[in-house]
Amino acid sequence: MIFEQMKNALVAAATEAGIEQYEIYYQVGESISAETLKDDISAFSSSVSGGICFRCIVDGKMGYASSELLTEDAMQELVKNAALNAACIDSEDEVFIFEGSPEYAKIEAGEVKLTDAVTIRDTALRLQKETYAQSDKVADGTQSVAMSSVGEVRLYNSHGLSLSNRTGMSGAYAAAVVRDGEEAQEAFDFAVGETFEDVKETAATAVRKALDKMGASVAPSGKYNVVFDGRQFRQFLSVFSSAFSAKNAQLGLSLLAGKEGEQVAASFINVVDDPMREGSPIKTPFDGEGVATARRAVIENGVLKTMLYDLTTAKKAGVTSTGNGQKGSYAAPVSIAPYNFGLMAGDCDFDTLLAKAGEGIYITECKGFHAGANAITGDFSIESAGFMIRDGKLAEPVKSFTVAGNFFSLIKDIDLLGNEVRWGIPGRTVFGAPDVLVRDMSVAGK
Repeated sequence: MIFEQMKNALVAAATEAGIEQYEIYYQVGESISAETLKDDISAFSSSVSGGICFRCIVDGKMGYASSELLTEDAMQELVKNAALNAACIDSEDEVFIFEGSPEYAKIEAGEVKLTDAVTIRDTALRLQKETYAQSDKVADGTQSVAMSSVGEVRLYNSHGLSLSNRTGMSGAYAAAVVRDGEEAQEAFDFAVGETFEDVKETAATAVRKALDKMGASVAPSGKYNVVFDGRQFRQFLSVFSSAFSAKNAQLGLSLLAGKEGEQVAASFINVVDDPMREGSPIKTPFDGEGVATARRAVIENGVLKTMLYDLTTAKKAGVTSTGNGQKGSYAAPVSIAPYNFGLMAGDCDFDTLLAKAGEGIYITECKGFHAGANAITGDFSIESAGFMIRDGKLAEPVKSFTVAGNFFSLIKDIDLLGNEVRWGIPGRTVFGAPDVLVRDMSVAGK
């Protein structure tokens, strides 16, 4: 196996250079995807990518070097470059090569494999056909995509820690465009699967969402009871998840700094980070430093139970790493990030949430978080769309209004939670949330 060969070459080079503390991180991935336009395949791709990273401690400093070229000569250069890079580090933070956790979660799964090219192509075409079949208003610009990917991570270090994990997922999505006269709307839906036997539901949902937006007017300005669709509220978790990073807290870039053990949200709010979440195709039993991961209550009954730590920030805080020292790629440095980071569900079904809202707005679309939200202060002003709620029922569609507030106040002001968490597209970091009712939010429209 190529990893074993490169590992042996790196160990030999490190020994020759007198480097006693080191880590080898190997990552490789394969992916295949097909995209349609009208009735044909418009794009098809198949790729293999990856590489290896060597990091080492020299004179108390951590040096990194990485390469996609997997040859023994390249491994010799990798060790030399990592040692040279360590000499350029000015940070006084203590660094570590981890000795290993007492135990690691076991993944009970069958063989992870890439879906074949013919199935991917046929799925994309079938999904496109089903999407057009949903309505005579489906227009050109509609696209369907099918994809599959697998990835493997291997970690070995000078303490003899040896870990591996292989994951994979397949999925398909329809991006439907509908047109009626001069008006056009679009929406998409995504499904995760292995066999792709039935894509009709994905097509139907995408088209229905697009059709439901037709004829929307601008919402009047005012204070409203707002029901956020869970698919939209999870965007708030995504944008403001950096506030839960211990590194940001220690740098003074999080308003949650120093609040562990304090009430920071409504008493029924529970936020969990679960790297081994049931139903997720991407499970992660160890982080980028080799620390075992585990399901953790981040907010429990409104109380901030823990920030997210890697080894360095945990040492500073005098606590144990939460196993959130992730690597975005083989070449990336360790950074703090969640896995499956979700606001847990309540017990209200959708009709009950609408009934409790009475009069208000149901938000099904939020955009512009990159410009309209400040992850440090928590302030946001987000362009939105959705439906008016009248007498506890969905009414006419509305668009082009702005909802504003502060995230840290928002999680205190949540009134009710839906009974189903809606997770995003699977990946190493995924966010999820149920539908959420918040009262008296400021809305700027016409």
